[in-house]
Amino acid sequence: METVVSGIRPTGHLHLGNYFGALQNFIRMQNEHQCFFFIADYHSLTTHPTPKDLKGNVRNVLIEYLAAGLDPEKATLYIQSDVPETAELYLILNMNAYLGELQRVTSFKEKARMQPDNINAGLLTYPTLMAADIILHKATKVPVGKDQEQHLEMTRTFANRFNRLYNVEFFPEPVAYNFGEELVKIPGLDGSPKMSKSDNGNSAIFLADESEIIRKKIMKAVTDAGPTEPNMAVPQNIQNLFSLMKVVSEPETLKFFMDSWNDTSIRYGDMKKQLADDMVNFMKPFREKILEIEAQKEYVDKVIIMGREKARASASKTIKEVRDIIGFNNI
Repeated sequence: METVVSGIRPTGHLHLGNYFGALQNFIRMQNEHQCFFFIADYHSLTTHPTPKDLKGNVRNVLIEYLAAGLDPEKATLYIQSDVPETAELYLILNMNAYLGELQRVTSFKEKARMQPDNINAGLLTYPTLMAADIILHKATKVPVGKDQEQHLEMTRTFANRFNRLYNVEFFPEPVAYNFGEELVKIPGLDGSPKMSKSDNGNSAIFLADESEIIRKKIMKAVTDAGPTEPNMAVPQNIQNLFSLMKVVSEPETLKFFMDSWNDTSIRYGDMKKQLADDMVNFMKPFREKILEIEAQKEYVDKVIIMGREKARASASKTIKEVRDIIGFNNI
């Protein structure tokens, strides 16, 4: 059985793209592997150092994880800052991480350009914290997107460097978890090919969105003047509407509007109204489940405690062995 580790920042609600991207695969993985899924509250401070409600954000993400189908009995679902061993391993890895290699990381250079007044040490050492999260549980597989591939490569570097420096074969070399071709790509309502939290969330459908919010977002979706000739190519922003309809509507509904596009009779208002109705129906179970779990404070607290205990059991074993290897344990 493989050990899988992955995390998500508590900087906003989960949206439909998250669900069809990572979450559906997390749900599948928890039945097949030993999984550690964590809420990366330490990581969030690199770009949001003074969050208004970090505790609330963390609980929201946890609740939405649970509502989407993650099972705390099958996977270890925990909060990063609940496991102090993460910070200790992060410190140890930093002792053998070099300034030049950290400064060359693409995401560091991009974030430094985006936040020139907040180029903090945490931003620079993001790869070592990510490495600590992963190898703390001796993960062998890590689900990562394209933007994280360089960080995963650095995780392998740090793991191998530790093994080499201390002449041990302790940390495994984690590899990217390949989801294959089955991932459903969810586009944004602003015409972008990938749904995101940009634009204040107006182009994303969140799992916690109320029905009227969903309807307003869809009715404001970017469109154009419509097709000018039969069977013409569908532009990106209109294709996005068809892609969303493919996910939440009946096949005959999609076919009707596709045929209407091809014969130039399509009415965007009608299409958006139908898409909004179908989206509301599709998202309703998520919203209801979120509200149900939100009302169960004791259950959420229990999940947090159980996740902390399970994560620390794994992490403390690793840190004890790391301390023994380096020579910190003097008694």
